[in-house]
Amino acid sequence: MSVVNKRTVSLPAEQSSYVDQLVASGSYASASEVVRAGLRALQERDAAVERWLREDVASAYDAIQADPGRGIPATDVFASIRAHHANRLKKA
Repeated sequence: MSVVNKRTVSLPAEQSSYVDQLVASGSYASASEVVRAGLRALQERDAAVERWLREDVASAYDAIQADPGRGIPATDVFASIRAHHANRLKKA
């Protein structure tokens, strides 16, 4: 087993209560397990964002840099979004 470093953390009442509920429900054996699960989820999210930036965003950026004509002006994008939103409001 890896070395365990003890930490003291402060939580707002709502988060503290949520941790207590998770432990009381039996989902986790201790508050430490809840915190470890939360940290694992953050690590997974951060890794997913890094992958997305590396694999999708960087290639899209490179493509626009190579051929700026492929880009759509922001004013056109926002006009399209506003029109779409207005149509949805009419239907509602």
